Amino acid sequence: MYPKLFIPGPTHVRQEVLDAQAEPMIGHRAPEYSDLHADVTPKLQKLLYTQQRVYMYASSSSGVMEGSVRQASTKRILSTVCGAFSKRWYEMTVANGVACDKLEADMGQAITPELVDQALSQGDYDAITVVMNETSTGVMNPVKDIAALIHAKYPDVLILIDAVSAMAGVKIEFDAWGLDVCLAGVQKCFALPPGLTICAVSDRARARALQVPNCGHYFAYSEMDSKYEKHQTPATPAISLIQALKKQLNDMLAEGLDNRWQRHADMAAVVQAWARKNFALYSDERYLSQTVTNVANTRGISVGDLNKALRERGAIISNGYGTLKEKCFRIAHMGDLTLDDINWLLAQIDEILGL
Repeated sequence: MYPKLFIPGPTHVRQEVLDAQAEPMIGHRAPEYSDLHADVTPKLQKLLYTQQRVYMYASSSSGVMEGSVRQASTKRILSTVCGAFSKRWYEMTVANGVACDKLEADMGQAITPELVDQALSQGDYDAITVVMNETSTGVMNPVKDIAALIHAKYPDVLILIDAVSAMAGVKIEFDAWGLDVCLAGVQKCFALPPGLTICAVSDRARARALQVPNCGHYFAYSEMDSKYEKHQTPATPAISLIQALKKQLNDMLAEGLDNRWQRHADMAAVVQAWARKNFALYSDERYLSQTVTNVANTRGISVGDLNKALRERGAIISNGYGTLKEKCFRIAHMGDLTLDDINWLLAQIDEILGL
């Protein structure tokens, strides 16, 4: 038996969602696919509280992150870094020869509007990258407040958001916040198998992309737009995953989006309280993630041994990421997990460690 996943992706996938991938295959230029695409897209818009375009890429999130920075700037990008995955976005920007500067916060700390204001005031930037939920540290950056600051003082700066471990787990109001790009893979809070990335793009980001030379082809918004009105994609879509996405979106809307956001907040609160009682929280208490908790290993336990014992009981969690290995451990509370799942997991850890 495979263990239940309490890791920050891929997350546990319900059998009904797995089964949805086994629907008969359809042609990606056939009316059956257009009907599927046309069914899913407005539900994604509802999930993201947007009337703007939402694309589905057959790719990991990393591909869309790379594609987005290639299309975002004719001047210079400010890359904000507060952990491993925000650092990766900066490295992608550099690797693609896009002019950029790095604004870095210490591990466990957030990117704040004040830091952004100070950095943007010192350079000629026209785009910024922010990871909403830094999976490596358990920090959730205040994207809404950062976006409000940018619109008030730097209205020409496009706002690019990696919401990989946040989208479908926390409320993201794409239009009201004034975001320009917001992307996420479906293997985290969507609780689907990996291989599909959702990306909302504003009209002004699409217009900017048309001004950028050599901005690529596969991830180009203009390429996606060439098939958008036909409810298709320019390259072959991940049809089976989109069939599963349809099932999952129907279930999300049946649960109710507000109920979904509250369920994630409730699970986070339980894990955070447990961590404070038995260990400590690694990250700044003001900016704790609602989808993954990074627990400081103040007891000096072997996280590897704990995970071996958990596996025997039917679950796994994540060790600390990179330099935080064995110094921390991470418990994900996202997707289709419930409070009952979380309480069961914590009881297993308590029993194993004799807490």
